[in-house]
Amino acid sequence: MKAFRFFLLLLLLLALGNNAVAQNLRSPQDGGRIPEGAVEIDIRDSLLKTTAGLFDNPLLLCAGNKDGSNAMTIGWISLGVHWFNPSLTVYVADKRHTRPFMDNNDYFTVMTFKNDDVLEYMGRHSGRDGDKAKALGLHVKYTDKGTPYYAEADMVIECRVMYSAQFKAENIKDPLVKGFYKAFRDGIHYEYVGRITKAWKNKH
Repeated sequence: MKAFRFFLLLLLLLALGNNAVAQNLRSPQDGGRIPEGAVEIDIRDSLLKTTAGLFDNPLLLCAGNKDGSNAMTIGWISLGVHWFNPSLTVYVADKRHTRPFMDNNDYFTVMTFKNDDVLEYMGRHSGRDGDKAKALGLHVKYTDKGTPYYAEADMVIECRVMYSAQFKAENIKDPLVKGFYKAFRDGIHYEYVGRITKAWKNKH
């Protein structure tokens, strides 16, 4: 795991360097305001120092807009570089309630929580059955892009979807993965490659 983290950090450092091609293709942070009382994280610096923590615990994925949103606990992410931009890829199974929100919106957020009860509840309950955020007493906020997140989160990463697609069953080669999906009730996963546009830590 340490070697894997080092490899990801190395990729980020290479992509965020002074390569002329990368400089021409890379998009800047989108800017905009951050929540009052929060501290903005510079993608090119501070985020590199916090990546290891993203692999230690489950995370919360949220997508939608002011008309409606949903969040779910996720255990799969890929952190790296796509098209010369820092990226965070998340994976959502076909039948999960969050998937239409991911498909119908351009941005999503990934959050960390110190309170394990939030992650456990979000993972065990479906938004089809009720408002999970309300049940937990979480307060929904929105970024300048209209992306939902929770005020109680410790760290928030906002991403712009660059690419999305479902894994194809015929392209699954490993018998272990084939066996996983035979027993998995929620269908084959979709992947969403997100360009990291903003990240911050809240002062709680």
